[in-house]
Amino acid sequence: MYGRKACQLVKEFSSGEKGQLTPFNNDLFDQVISECSQHHLELQALIRKMQEEGLDVQTARNPDHYGALIHLFSIVRNKRCLTAYVYNRAETIRNLLWKIGPVIPKEIEEKLNHWEEEYFKKHSVALRTYMSKALVDLTVDMVPPKDPYIQVRVLEDIREGIVLSDNKNPNFARHSMHFLKRTDAEKYISRGLMEELTG
Repeated sequence: MYGRKACQLVKEFSSGEKGQLTPFNNDLFDQVISECSQHHLELQALIRKMQEEGLDVQTARNPDHYGALIHLFSIVRNKRCLTAYVYNRAETIRNLLWKIGPVIPKEIEEKLNHWEEEYFKKHSVALRTYMSKALVDLTVDMVPPKDPYIQVRVLEDIREGIVLSDNKNPNFARHSMHFLKRTDAEKYISRGLMEELTG
């Protein structure tokens, strides 16, 4: 039956746990593409046959016309299923970047195909570039904080490049503790120069 493999591909993705990836099914994906190619050949053959018989492909309503429609709609359906599979996996990969950071753990990397790995890397680079230009780490707080101030401990001496929004110039000596605006502290936390104290 036409479209069964494409449908199986989509069902495989949708049956997985939300936000989790199963290994990319290269074999089934390639089978659907191969089926599309076969439909395309059949479609072209039927159109050629109609043209050789002197029929207008747009207006003729014979068995070849309806056969061509079946092949055309099968291609369209398969393409939609392939697109849904790739798009939903890409969306999961984008969300993983926000949860786990710019380095893919080995157990997740094994589930990606080559193009998905490239997509993850390029998306990660684009996000890092944007955050460096905006001078803010968007991955620090995915839920808006209740308090704009946090208490931090300095992990390494910070002598140069100190920029605070209130124009104060504190002494960021190693192991010193400070109560800072979250937006001021984020750039130092993301570089491993400070840590947030909780509790």
